[in-house]
Amino acid sequence: MTSSTLGASGTPAQAPAPPAATSTAPTASTASPSNLLPPPPRPSPSQTTTQSLPSMPKLDVLPPNSDTAPHTFLRPSKRINDGPDVARFLVSKAYRDIGLFVMQLNHSLCPRRKLPPPTSTDTASVPAASSAAAARPTPSTTTLFTLQFPKRSDDPPSVQRLQTLLARIAAIIDEAPPDPGPRRFGNVSFRAWHQLVAERVEGGLLEEYITLGRGFAATERDSGSSGEAKHDAKHDAEHDTEHDANPAQAMDEIRAYFLGAFGSAQRLDYGTGHELSFLAFLGCLWKLGVFADGDAGADGEAVERSLVLGVLEPYLRVVRRLILTYTLEPAGSHGVWGLDDHSFLPYIFGSAQLTRPIGLLGREAMPQDGSAPRVPKPADIVKPDVVAAQRESNLYFSAVGFINDVKRGPFWEHSPILYDVSGIQDGWGKINKGMIKMFNAEVLSKFPVVQHFVFGSLFSWDEDAAAAAPVPTVHMTNHPLATAAVAESLRTPATAPTTSAGPTGGAAPVATGAPWAQATRMPGAVPGSLPGPGIPYSRVPAGTARPGVARSTGPVTATRVPPPPTAFPRPGAESSAAGQDAVVTKAPWAK
Repeated sequence: MTSSTLGASGTPAQAPAPPAATSTAPTASTASPSNLLPPPPRPSPSQTTTQSLPSMPKLDVLPPNSDTAPHTFLRPSKRINDGPDVARFLVSKAYRDIGLFVMQLNHSLCPRRKLPPPTSTDTASVPAASSAAAARPTPSTTTLFTLQFPKRSDDPPSVQRLQTLLARIAAIIDEAPPDPGPRRFGNVSFRAWHQLVAERVEGGLLEEYITLGRGFAATERDSGSSGEAKHDAKHDAEHDTEHDANPAQAMDEIRAYFLGAFGSAQRLDYGTGHELSFLAFLGCLWKLGVFADGDAGADGEAVERSLVLGVLEPYLRVVRRLILTYTLEPAGSHGVWGLDDHSFLPYIFGSAQLTRPIGLLGREAMPQDGSAPRVPKPADIVKPDVVAAQRESNLYFSAVGFINDVKRGPFWEHSPILYDVSGIQDGWGKINKGMIKMFNAEVLSKFPVVQHFVFGSLFSWDEDAAAAAPVPTVHMTNHPLATAAVAESLRTPATAPTTSAGPTGGAAPVATGAPWAQATRMPGAVPGSLPGPGIPYSRVPAGTARPGVARSTGPVTATRVPPPPTAFPRPGAESSAAGQDAVVTKAPWAK
């Protein structure tokens, strides 16, 4: 995945830069830079949102539903059952829309310059050093988007209703206290909490806080608030005939992604796949015009910022409370060699909050390097005092702060990947670019993560005609073939075990390696190696025994492996050296 696209979707996340200005004499229309142009008019809900920001494509909003052009909704279903299905997912419309939505939200959080950079006429009579200093962003000329700014009271009504919805979900935790008994894994009371949430969602909880766009509004039959929506088949058939686009089907898709965003009641775990489901939940609401009541702002991205800062962060707080209350296990985690046990999106959006600022109207591409002025450095994530001060304003530091809450010991020891990322010298822009690449490789391209994602009409399994074939990676080559293996075992009758060949007769049996047993290689690290994520998997350098020790900059030439265990002779075995019986020393208690 490049900086302008997300994997093999083929959908550009960033449009080409505008053509260079001509060399003609500046006039009233040509002397002004592009970011001084007035903002384009806000589109109506029936128009696609790409018109509000031509340089950055956005997820389309469905046109108003009508009898002449109804939208056919589908009940979400599981489609990724085997490893090869992941390759099919990477060319689907759902993958395209997920990538587009992530890039859309990511760009909205990039800091903005309050003042435009000087024009060529302004800098013609000043020294080059003064011109560069004037163009350099400063805290007074840079706007950062934090968890406190913009104020949550400025969020659109639709976003504020979602905040209230998440508060209702969090309050249900008090109705299902954790079981005090001993347990090996997650607390079984999480299943009771999940059941309470499911019952209330099916009873119309979402309809109380979500107002769908024109033509998609839920009817009384779909609201379920009375819990008595039991009609005979004849009445249902007549109702469906009158309304070709059944609003209940729209809420079916929304419910599926919402209920899948709070962990697994069966496995008592939570991971990035559930986080992906909540992202799809927000994407569904965006497509259905739920957020059309918000003011897009001067740059056309104010609503997207409200979604991340005003909805995603409260959702993460609810999830973290669930993890602490019910001791949920990480789902699909790499353990110590994963970026995070539970989340990924806060590292993408949190790094975007701190990257190098762009123009006031946001018509520039996402910076590939650099940082905003006077923001914490990447290396500051290992400083608990800095993390404590920044976690209330930045998503990245908020996620690191939660790691410090639940883990003990040196940071480089329990979070080596984040520790390695903290050593990047090219600023938060470089980290943001790498995080997006890593999200594609470690979340969207991993079977254990996306196998539970469901597909309907809003996030469709249909193939994207513009998508390129996915590039084979080490992640895709190690996917399991569960269905094929089961089918083969059912077709092949059981036979008696054959005698294995000795050391000199025949080949040794082939062992099947676990998907995580093969290390991820960086592109270009080894000639002919397969591409991997954008952030290296490098262990803490040898010799580092405690925090604070300087990291080595030289390449790691070999991995230290403990020596093989000493082979002690078994009683009665012949000695290979002398050909005599080995002398067995009895333990003192053997007499």
